[in-house]
Order: sequence, then C-alpha cells, then structure tokens
Amino acid sequence: MEVNIELVDKLAHLSRLQFNKSEKEQVQADLQKMIQFIEKLNELDTAGVAPLLHMSDGINVLREDEVKGSLTRTEALQNAPQQDGVFFKVPKVIKRNEG
Repeated sequence: MEVNIELVDKLAHLSRLQFNKSEKEQVQADLQKMIQFIEKLNELDTAGVAPLLHMSDGINVLREDEVKGSLTRTEALQNAPQQDGVFFKVPKVIKRNEG
C-alpha cells in the first residue's frame, strides 16, 4: 500500500488535524514505515500457530464476590461539597430548549 499526500490529507480531515507541508511529509513517511512493517509481518509463515486469545495464561483471575457492608446515607454525604441531607447537589448540566 502506498501512502500519498492525498491519504494524509484525508486522514488529517477525518481526525480534525492540520499539518503544514513538512509535517505532512513526515506523517507520510511515518505511515509508510508502519505499513512496510505490517507487510513484512505478512511474510511470516504462521501455519500451525494457534491464534493468541489472551496475553496471559491466567483465566478468570477475578476475586470472589463477598457481601460487605455499605455506606449509610450520612456517611456517603459527609464529604459532599453540597447536599440536602438526602441527595448530592450538583450544578445543572442539561439545559432545556424552550421555544
């Protein structure tokens, strides 16, 4: 695959990036090196090699569920910057469009 300036321009547009001419040339060279590396990997004979599904041999290395006590409402609200005794009070972030 050939990486040209048009491809760099398209990728820059899609990712909302702006490059000057020298930066475009550097990005083009870097992308071309990456493509060449992947193409080199395609030359390897992988017949008989099982696909790698997990990066480690550990399977389901999760802790056991334990029933633990939970915070009371008072404990949960004690460090809240603003609260009304029942709920956390936070700034309004959704505005209604009235019209």
